[in-house]
Amino acid sequence: MLECRAQKATIIERMTYCLAIKVDAGLVFAADSRTNAGVDYISTYRKMHVFGVSGERLIVLLASGNLATTQAVLNAIQRDLEDPSAPESLNTFHYLFDAAHYIGQISQRVQAEYREPLKEDKISPEASFILGGQIHGRDPNIYMIYPQGNYISASNDKPYLQVGETKYGKPILDRIIRPNTSLEDAARCALVSIDSTMRANISVGPPVEVAIYQRDELELRRNVTLDYETPMFREMQKRWNEGLRRAFDRLPRFDWEK
Repeated sequence: MLECRAQKATIIERMTYCLAIKVDAGLVFAADSRTNAGVDYISTYRKMHVFGVSGERLIVLLASGNLATTQAVLNAIQRDLEDPSAPESLNTFHYLFDAAHYIGQISQRVQAEYREPLKEDKISPEASFILGGQIHGRDPNIYMIYPQGNYISASNDKPYLQVGETKYGKPILDRIIRPNTSLEDAARCALVSIDSTMRANISVGPPVEVAIYQRDELELRRNVTLDYETPMFREMQKRWNEGLRRAFDRLPRFDWEK
């Protein structure tokens, strides 16, 4: 059984870009859908997963890394949710950071199981996650769960978290996102961040999924999937490109140009 699952892990690894933003009004989640194992094999796989009980808790999990590892972690989460005798599950925690610890432990167990069979092929079993949401009576929050199982939360100075191919989409987040940014502006910023990453790295690609969570709603009411042919996404790309060109044209001139 282990050998079969390990073989699957060598076939598909994921390059991806996922991010979550925490603002005063709530949370924004965004993720691409490209899955690849080199330039000869490219497909799509959903990287945003939603759990919860309406009116009690809403939990969103973004996954990045080895596809077999992330699938095994998601299977373990679902198994615990469906097993009344499970000692803990995403529906039993009173604090979101306990859920982050729980997922980190599952990820560590799965990686340890895969590590030795994958060593010969130099395939990493590592996976990273972003966990976010809200439990009734608590504030919304987001956590990044590292391959080592530990985790961090967002801060007022950096109210966003990224996993995967992060560098290309970071500048716009640093310039725009503040705690008082509106949810819709944060979602637009997330889309620009992902579009910038897709332009720079072919391992990140559409469809793009964006979810907007309003504080204290305890259910996900706004969730859209966009691709290159979606009118809103195409118009956003066009206007952003035009805006960058206008901003560039207004840059200060050298003394000898005046």
